[in-house]
Amino acid sequence: MSSNDVRRDFLGTVRLLYFRYGFLIIIAACFGFFSIYTGSFLTGINLLNIVEGSSILLIVALGMTLVVALGGIDLSVGIAFDMGAAFAIVAMKEYDAVWYIAVLVGIGGGALVGLLNAFLVVYLRVSPFLATLGTFFIGSSIQRIFTNGGGPISHRRAPMEYRNLAIGDVYGVPTEIIIATVVLIFYFLFLERSIFGRRIHAIGLQQRAALVSGIRVRTYIAWGFIIASSTCAIGGIIGSANLRMFTPLAGYSLLLDAIAAVFIGASIHPQGRPNVPGTLLGVLFLGMIANGLNLMGLNFNTKDMLSGLILVGALAIAVAQKKGR
Repeated sequence: MSSNDVRRDFLGTVRLLYFRYGFLIIIAACFGFFSIYTGSFLTGINLLNIVEGSSILLIVALGMTLVVALGGIDLSVGIAFDMGAAFAIVAMKEYDAVWYIAVLVGIGGGALVGLLNAFLVVYLRVSPFLATLGTFFIGSSIQRIFTNGGGPISHRRAPMEYRNLAIGDVYGVPTEIIIATVVLIFYFLFLERSIFGRRIHAIGLQQRAALVSGIRVRTYIAWGFIIASSTCAIGGIIGSANLRMFTPLAGYSLLLDAIAAVFIGASIHPQGRPNVPGTLLGVLFLGMIANGLNLMGLNFNTKDMLSGLILVGALAIAVAQKKGR
């Protein structure tokens, strides 16, 4: 075998590894770096902190995964997050609702956001990007008006059962992780193992073909937005349980990370499709980066810059992997 053949085979192997396992290699490299550079990274307590700190983002990112699997995008996940927190806190503070009723009311608040998105996308034929962007502006304005400019609504006497949604534990396992795991299992069975999920992926791949095959595309898209927003509201409820307050526009900070987690996770799928295991991996990757940079003791500006560079690099590799496939 000539040297050119050896070189060609070597480059072919490298290319194959890159397109199949490029992102996994990056995760392993970052994990190894933080483990070596910071002595406290590879400890049970810190790894548990990463998982617990990623729980709310995972819940929101799973809702985003559903919408992206349908071929759309949801820029209003932060609004659904905020509405879940606002409806639950107000229900308990102003109407003396029992904590579990307040949770249901909060999920209903998120569902209203999804219902508005569904109306705009399905019945008014507005593109998902513009429809959810409009919902974001509407929801942001409503929050500012309701709070007289954006002040928080606190409920220091929130029931302990409600607070335990964020700070409690079951046999030593934080409640946040348990709730996120339940949502994760539901989404995995719902999106990856059910007929409903297969039809959602079919709509996302080729909407016209799905329509011709008899799938009620508009119904599935409508329910997709409603379920996704209701899911994000669960994250908002947990956040408000932790702080015992509703903070306007708190969910906005989760938007970009949720989008990044979904598209990073899609890079591990053979067809580059949004998927639940990939989203979980993307969320844990983002949590690992944030935690590792914090442990390195970097100042705020440097940490944000490095985090952004790593995120952009990961997304660039994800896009390259998808095109390569």
